[in-house]
Amino acid sequence: MTLTFASWGYDRMEALRSGAVKIKGFDVKCLDLKPREIFDRMGSNQDFSAAEFSFTEYVLNFIQGNKLFVAIPVFPSKVFRHGFIFKNAKAGIVTPKDLERKRVGLPLYTMTAALWIRGLLQDEYGVDWRSFHWIEGSPDSKGAHGNPSIPKLLKPVEIEKAPTDQSLGELLVNQEIDAMLGSQAPDTINHPSVERLFSDFRTVERNYFMRTRLQPIMHLVVIRRDIHEAHPDFAQALYNALVAAKEVALEKMRYTGANCIMMPFLAAEMEDIRTIFGGDPCSYGLEENRHILETMIRYMVEQDYIADRVPIEELFLPVKAPEK
Repeated sequence: MTLTFASWGYDRMEALRSGAVKIKGFDVKCLDLKPREIFDRMGSNQDFSAAEFSFTEYVLNFIQGNKLFVAIPVFPSKVFRHGFIFKNAKAGIVTPKDLERKRVGLPLYTMTAALWIRGLLQDEYGVDWRSFHWIEGSPDSKGAHGNPSIPKLLKPVEIEKAPTDQSLGELLVNQEIDAMLGSQAPDTINHPSVERLFSDFRTVERNYFMRTRLQPIMHLVVIRRDIHEAHPDFAQALYNALVAAKEVALEKMRYTGANCIMMPFLAAEMEDIRTIFGGDPCSYGLEENRHILETMIRYMVEQDYIADRVPIEELFLPVKAPEK
């Protein structure tokens, strides 16, 4: 039996895809797909044996009893989100508080990026995000953003659907929405009418991490429950391989003889990774990420995803750190 593992084309997955790192004891085909496609296919049809998956989608399903998956504490995507809040230059938005009572577009209200942005706006700037008038749509194309199968929130949120003939980016340019937020910059980012809320977002995000030690987790790795029950050793084997593949990617990045990725200032970036993140900008494991995960669960309670906080140990299989 050949198992499948689907993830986006991260550098930290490359050694797994190339076969340089093996999932010991298992024959696994690794697939390179964009996250939204993976989430939709895994959530709707359980198309893969294991996959990268949305954190909020996993927790919502888990809490509401749809326990089709188990999870391991691998977090392929960690992204600071201050730089993903955009505004129309004429909307009168100067500070985060100015977002209140504005028309704000986003791909999916329940997406993990939106959870983090609402949380940081509330915690860091006292923003009442409940006053926003929400509009859902695709950042760069007409219509909806993917085809998710996401359980309902505990309290309904009034959400307007974007017109079917315009993307959110176009709506922002035309000031039919005042701002937008999400997981990516719109194609219209270079239009003179579109600005970031935080122009020096790198400095803001760096200071945020230094103060809070929060590096927003976006995705985790899930395994179909039926696969886990049939192959209980697969979770540990997959975890070991993903840790090893990440180390291969980090080792290549540390080599200064030639940049392994197209970043002209990679040496400076690696110095930041060493001094700020202790050498690993994408740590895996439960304890290494406990503070971040508990913050996410708090946000999910505050934003009516779930009723009560859940111990994070209940959300993940008990895997061990691989021996070095």
